[in-house]
Parts: sequence; structure tokens; C-alpha cells
Amino acid sequence: MPSSKSDLANRDVRQRDLVPPERLARCHAIVIGVGSIGRQVALQLAATGVPSMTLFDPDTVAVENLATQGFSPNDVDSLKVHAVGSACHEQCPMLELHEFPERFKKSSIRGWSQSQDHCVFVCVDAIEARRLIWESVRGVALFFADGRMTAEVIRVLASDCPSVDAVYPKSLFTAGEAFAGSCTAKSTIYTANIAAGLMVGQFARWLRRQRVTPDQTLNLLASELTVPDAR
Repeated sequence: MPSSKSDLANRDVRQRDLVPPERLARCHAIVIGVGSIGRQVALQLAATGVPSMTLFDPDTVAVENLATQGFSPNDVDSLKVHAVGSACHEQCPMLELHEFPERFKKSSIRGWSQSQDHCVFVCVDAIEARRLIWESVRGVALFFADGRMTAEVIRVLASDCPSVDAVYPKSLFTAGEAFAGSCTAKSTIYTANIAAGLMVGQFARWLRRQRVTPDQTLNLLASELTVPDAR
């Protein structure tokens, strides 16, 4: 344990060239869905030092979440937002944290401060939920990332200008065209961690004012990374 709060001043010293602290200090991260991918995203953001974070998820921790989502046995039957929030505070005690044990709604953006840079991380299962979130936040978010996972196949979409982005909406196909069943019906902790790393990596690129990758798919089984032409 640090002997004093001043010992934490250099907690980010090894990442400052990659994660600009001045831009990071203005960020409000919103993680929607804190299960397989979302829990890992929240933990990575907290470790990175995001000063403000809001979590949305209505679910409680079940036994089958332990191996694939990294929760502790002591978390079973706890609300996921509370379990994840507690772990995030352990990573970054100064984190300003807001926990909502509910689904994201259009009205959820009310009260978001105009003095912060809102960065949205979508980690939900359903296409319709993604569509609602996108339509709700695209006018206020400055960065947007969506992580999707089926077994050992990961897809990460990102936008550094959601208000005018014409690429991401093309990924919001109809529910009838979607994968039949939950996208996390088969999952592993390592796949979720890699998906989260790709999302937070795009966030770091945005912080450095570098162009983000709009769409990338990683097939771990085949060791293939695909980046389609976004034009």
C-alpha cells in the first residue's frame, strides 16, 4: 500500500506518452453493459486513470459469470455495476463513479456535464440496444466504441466523430439478420480481455488525436485480423 496519497502522483508515469494526461483529465467514460467485455473495459479505464465513469447494467452476478467475466465468488448475487464499481475503485481510489443498475435509456444522457468529454463504450448483446444507444449519444459523445464477441471472434467498431459518422450505422443491421442467440453464449475471459484492450486502444488513439480504426475483426482461432475498407 502507498504510504501517502502523494505516492499516487506518478501512477501513470509510464503511459503518459501514450495516454495524454491533459486530455484524459477531461474524460467521462460511460460503459454500457459490464459483463464479459464491459467489466474488462471498465477495469482497464480505471487503471488508465479516467477521472469519471458511469456504469449501466441491470444484471446480477451469476455463478456462470465467474470463469468468463472474472468476477469473484464473493460477487455472486451482487449487482454487476456494484461489483465492477468496487473493483474500479480499488484500481483508482480517486475515481468519480456513478452506478446505474438498469438498462440505458434515451433519457440517461440528461445531466451529463457540458464541461466533460463524453466517451461511450458499448458492451451489450442486442443490435436494437446498440441502435438506441447510438441514436441517443451520437450528438453528445466525442468518442464511441462498440465491442462484440462470439466465442473467439471479436469485432470492435470505433468513431472519433459520432455526430457525423456514416460508417457505424451500417453495422446496425436488423434484429432478423443478427446472430441467433446471445453473443456471449460461448465466451472466455481471454477473448473478453482482448476485445476490451482493442476498445481502450482506440480510445488511446483518440486521446493522441490519431485516426481511430472504424471497424476491425479479430478471429483468435484463425489468427486473422480483418480491417475492411471504411469508405
